[in-house]
Amino acid sequence: MPRPHRLALCAILMLSAAAPALAAAPGPQTGPQTGPWDTDFLPPLPPWHGASEKLVVPAADPWATPAELTGLTATPSYDETRAFIDRLVSASPLLRQEVFGVSPEGREMVAVLAAKGLIDGKPDPAKPLLLVQAGIHAGEIDGKDAGLMLLRDITQRGKDGLLDRVNLLFVPIFNVDGHERAGAYNRPNQRGPMNQGWRTTAQNLNLNRDYGKLDTPEMRAMIALIRRYQPDLYLDIHVTDGMDYAYDITFGNDEGAAGDLFSPAIDRWLAGPFKTEVGQALTKAGHIPGPLVTEADGRKPEGGIAGGTTPLRYSIGYGNLAHIPTVLVENHSLKPYRQRVLGTYVLIERSLTLLAEQGAVLRQAVASDRARRPVTLPVAFEVEKTPSASVEFRTMRHESYISPASGGVEVRWLGRPGATVRMPVFLDHPSVTVARPEAYWVPATKPEIIARLRLHGLAMETQDQPREVTVDAVRLTEPKLATETNEGHVMLDTAGYVHETRTVLYPKGSVRVPTDQPLGDLAGQLLEAESTESFLAWGFFPEILQRTEYIEPYAIAPLAERMLATDPALKAAFEAKLKADPGFATNPDQRLAWFYERTPYSDAAYLRYPVGREMGR
Repeated sequence: MPRPHRLALCAILMLSAAAPALAAAPGPQTGPQTGPWDTDFLPPLPPWHGASEKLVVPAADPWATPAELTGLTATPSYDETRAFIDRLVSASPLLRQEVFGVSPEGREMVAVLAAKGLIDGKPDPAKPLLLVQAGIHAGEIDGKDAGLMLLRDITQRGKDGLLDRVNLLFVPIFNVDGHERAGAYNRPNQRGPMNQGWRTTAQNLNLNRDYGKLDTPEMRAMIALIRRYQPDLYLDIHVTDGMDYAYDITFGNDEGAAGDLFSPAIDRWLAGPFKTEVGQALTKAGHIPGPLVTEADGRKPEGGIAGGTTPLRYSIGYGNLAHIPTVLVENHSLKPYRQRVLGTYVLIERSLTLLAEQGAVLRQAVASDRARRPVTLPVAFEVEKTPSASVEFRTMRHESYISPASGGVEVRWLGRPGATVRMPVFLDHPSVTVARPEAYWVPATKPEIIARLRLHGLAMETQDQPREVTVDAVRLTEPKLATETNEGHVMLDTAGYVHETRTVLYPKGSVRVPTDQPLGDLAGQLLEAESTESFLAWGFFPEILQRTEYIEPYAIAPLAERMLATDPALKAAFEAKLKADPGFATNPDQRLAWFYERTPYSDAAYLRYPVGREMGR
């Protein structure tokens, strides 16, 4: 599950009228055990049967997947997964396997290409390509076992016609190190498989927070794979945490009234044909598809759901900015593993056939979005305080009770379908929008930033000699750092931003990043000072937050006194500051620093963001 993202998301599900408002604490339940600890603390499980169960082959079948050998209750290890893929590849000319990266613990990251009509060993670019990614959170591994079943059926069970007009690229395990940190107690909110993997990597980093900053070798490898294959459709498969609801599989992109701000043509296709056709296929197979769901407070399931603009750090945020049609799939953690895997199989298969049918239409949408050059860039967002839309939502019944453990009111889910209600939807809107510059200038003194821009595939012009450039420069005021780390970074929490026109000498090796390119919106999110997804926000410029030259009090005090005596405007500003800020008024060091900043002796680089904005004339 990639959330919480973009907002403080609102809770789901209305209280059923049949559920009592307050009940006694729950008594013990009966249920299965998988070890010394009870697992019957999860809500009761509704029965399920669907046509997709016919996809499972018996354990006696020589091509039964490792998960099918367990009745789709367990998932194979990394080595077992690789061994099964090796068997499939050896047995079929339709499959190619490639190692596209190596994890911090030394495990190979593999992708399987399923294609007909290769050209010089590469997929025919005339055919659209579907990229299916499983296990970015390794405990949420449904996509791996569904994909292995589908590859088996394509190569061994007569479904090779799926590849007549489309290609498939399948990553069975993205977070390979987390996959091997398996255990029976990794995800207590999730029903299976046994021995689930771990959410984060061996470096304790969340890959689904790394699409923009590119800290991890795994994500750098994935972005290189995406750039190499240029997928027409990208499925990122997860399992959602949170409360109980009727849906067993949810999927979508940015769910907003106006659609996605950065890829509107792609969004119309995803919200239209894709959502409709895939939803119908899942329903026909016996599944219950629904919209993406995230709650803010599981104790208050009466609120609403949220939509809006997903930040760059997540897969669909990256896809929207890179103009790659991207779908987030969130299976419901409280449904059994078997049910979730089969729903994922149906979704992948219908995505393949739909892409074969509408690949040309989708490519036109992509071309339209990549040609857009909006004059403004939204770089920060805030949640609306009142809902502006609503959506039908299928609930599960629940009741509230006073827990002797927490001492407060908790929610007990009853395992029975509730009413279908109109749920309010809280959207977000841009809180900061900036004029789109012609280009960004990144100094050669920030090679790590330039390297990451190159990994993203951004077009840039490297300067072979020093260059004086007039730019819109940004200086921070009163910056404050976050008090906790986030993905190994101390982020810039808040700051003021003052823009001014300056002529800056950029040394040899500096780069000019034009925004007149398909990835211009991505460049803006990474390089705009006020972007909540920028390298600055992630803490990549700590050096600008420290002073390196000083003036002693015995020198600045008499100088400040002369400034007060000779500059009436400065004196008025100082007195206003004293009146408005009592803490400043009683702090001698802050008072003297205020004067120092207004002298020619002050460090001109202090709090100045070194990335310049080249504006149009």
